[in-house]
Amino acid sequence: GLTQQPELQLPLFLLFLGIYMVSVGNLSMSLLIAASPLLHTPMYYFLSCFSFIDLCSSTIITPKMLVNFVKKNTILYSECIAQLFFFVIFVAEGYLLTAMTYDHYVAICSPLLYNVTMSPWLCSLLVLIAFILGVLSAVTHTSAMMKVSFCKSHIINHYFCDVLPLLNLSCSSTHLSDILHIHSSEGRSKAFGTCRSHLIAVGIFIGSITFMYFNPLSSNSLDQVKVSSLFYTTVIPMLNPLIYSLRNKDVKKALRKVLVGSEFSFLRV
Repeated sequence: GLTQQPELQLPLFLLFLGIYMVSVGNLSMSLLIAASPLLHTPMYYFLSCFSFIDLCSSTIITPKMLVNFVKKNTILYSECIAQLFFFVIFVAEGYLLTAMTYDHYVAICSPLLYNVTMSPWLCSLLVLIAFILGVLSAVTHTSAMMKVSFCKSHIINHYFCDVLPLLNLSCSSTHLSDILHIHSSEGRSKAFGTCRSHLIAVGIFIGSITFMYFNPLSSNSLDQVKVSSLFYTTVIPMLNPLIYSLRNKDVKKALRKVLVGSEFSFLRV
């Protein structure tokens, strides 16, 4: 679990319940993108897929964590392996971020050919590749984990079945610059403005994972791993849609149109 202190169970339950509800609410971003022709562009298509992955990733982890706050923290071996499998699949978020990086690259370096290059077919192909890579990664990690023998403690020092805390219980062998070339400062500013939200999301996602996997494996570091894991399993899925829609004129305009249309519909009824 996340903590063994009884007095923290209820406050943490309420906190992460609220965070998860916001994460579920972020699905409205995908619905807004689907409903508004103004947002039918490659960038918002990727953002819609991004929101879906974030919701799935959070759903795999957070509900079980919430249950553990009010019940005994137990999980079957099969459930643990299944949680690991689906969690690794939706870490395909990293591959999708790479696809979105290519989208920003084309927007900055070939703006006149952007609509031709980033065709709906290519966008769908990039998302499909991201999911295929996620599935392959999940199959690799999960099949390797199923070959590991657990003859130490059966207490997982974590709040979900991740690779590091499971390996810590094993007694088996477990070794298996384009923007800077833009001459004008105004051009560089616009380019960084295009990528600002993406860079923030990548920085938070990669930063939290880097901090976790670069620590030496020990019982003390596993306590730190829990805190780091909270960011990319629970907090980041809530923040990503907010980061990408922050100060975005198209999103605000589309939202106003949807709200005004809903208001007129209600008045007619």
